[in-house]
Amino acid sequence: MSSYRIGGSLADASRAVSLGLVAGVYLVAAASGALTWWLLAPHQEPLTAAFCADLVGTAVVFAGSVLVRNASLYDPYWSVAPPLLIAGWLLTTEPGVAARQWLVLALVVVWAVRLTGNWVVGWAGLRHEDWRYVMMRERTSGRLPWWLVNLTGVQLVPTLVVFAGLLPGWSAISGNRPFGWLDVLAAALTAAAILLESLSDRQLRRFAAEPGNQGRVADRGLWRYVRHPNYLGEIAFWWGLWLFALAAAPSTWWTVIGPLVVLALFVGVSVPMMDRRSLDRRPGYREHMRAVPALLPRLRR
Repeated sequence: MSSYRIGGSLADASRAVSLGLVAGVYLVAAASGALTWWLLAPHQEPLTAAFCADLVGTAVVFAGSVLVRNASLYDPYWSVAPPLLIAGWLLTTEPGVAARQWLVLALVVVWAVRLTGNWVVGWAGLRHEDWRYVMMRERTSGRLPWWLVNLTGVQLVPTLVVFAGLLPGWSAISGNRPFGWLDVLAAALTAAAILLESLSDRQLRRFAAEPGNQGRVADRGLWRYVRHPNYLGEIAFWWGLWLFALAAAPSTWWTVIGPLVVLALFVGVSVPMMDRRSLDRRPGYREHMRAVPALLPRLRR
């Protein structure tokens, strides 16, 4: 099962109307978060103000998802929130190294635009809900109210994961060490991660568009070497951000908790969920799992 049919008049809205509604909800969320940040900034540390603003934005998106009865309204939040938070830190923290600050912001914006655009291309509108949420709804039905599962499992947990992942971004923005070779390495890794994600998504979309590939395992291009190259790119992106933090302020090495949390999410949740789904839908996937590693390609002779 890959989608969930939503009942009600909003579900019958066109894709353009659905995207317009999503954009409206996110504008309200951004405005609410910005207002929260502005009110707290004179009294709280930048991290605390940003965290509260992030939670307020999540609450607005959650309310929107309840109104339209579609948890997938949250999906773009993963990529929309980070550039706004980075920009907020640029405006509210002490001046750091301008070259690093603008480079970090630029890379995060490119990553966000690409990832959000990929979601827009693949989203069918309010009549469909992501298969992961369908599975969560079915597994918790009768035990927990869906609104609680939606608030915590679908929305709050990812918000916390992304905020943890952005802790190195705060260090990169506020740190004062001169721009150096570690910044160059960080930029190279982050840019390569964005490129890896982009190529992976493009190759998968092209593979899925061919009629003869329905039900087959994607094993072309990057997908020939690892089962989830797009996940590998996403993980590498957050590690690149952490290298920026080390370059800006080595004492904030503890922000490594960010990429570690992201790594744990993908290794412990996303990869197993996707593998189980593929096992159910693709007859040859079990053999594919034996032959192809999940994230890191094997060194071959």
